[in-house]
Amino acid sequence: MRILKTNLLAVVLLISTSCQSNVKKDKTEATQETKKEIAKLSQQDLSKYETAYFASGCFWCVEAIFESVKGVKEAVSGYAGGTEDNPTYQQVGAGLTSHAEAVEVYYDPKVISFTALVQVFFGSHDPTTLNRQGPDRGPQYRSVAFYKNEEEKKIIEAYIRALKEQNVYGGDPITTEVTAFEKFWIAEDYHQDYEKKHPNNSYITNVSIPRLNRFKSNFGDYLKEDAH
Repeated sequence: MRILKTNLLAVVLLISTSCQSNVKKDKTEATQETKKEIAKLSQQDLSKYETAYFASGCFWCVEAIFESVKGVKEAVSGYAGGTEDNPTYQQVGAGLTSHAEAVEVYYDPKVISFTALVQVFFGSHDPTTLNRQGPDRGPQYRSVAFYKNEEEKKIIEAYIRALKEQNVYGGDPITTEVTAFEKFWIAEDYHQDYEKKHPNNSYITNVSIPRLNRFKSNFGDYLKEDAH
């Protein structure tokens, strides 16, 4: 397995903005938009793509990172890792559920492997900060690598062992949860492609874009042609 060493993400301390505080939507509107988003996704032919699921902080950031990767057809923001049905952004962001903000990644295994996606996951966030990523704090922003079968579990665990053996994080413990995937709840429509739709949002300019650019500088070989 090729191990990609990357610099740890710098924690953004100069801003008070966070993923949760930047959006306020009426619950009824969110429900309607969720239905529209599901309808939009159902119109795409995603049957030939595999799916992978990851959580590593605000899903606006994570979605943009995976959508820049070659072989990834679609990345969808949502919620996973909890037990509550039909979670909303207000509930998850306030820490009222056991879910984490997560992404559903549709990818072509002929172009990019699950192992490579695991590398992207670890190389695009700091897995040593427990229940925190940048300015976002709470278990809803925890680091989780979900697996759908034993082979995926072995790949994730082997990569974590390699990171520890190579002392990539300077001895800091990796806090990433390795969790069996159960269900993904799609987030409200206004969260999908949020970074693309709101390039001037303060959180996007101060957190999401710098995080994406750090990833791009370390993973140039994995980027789509139009993502360079």
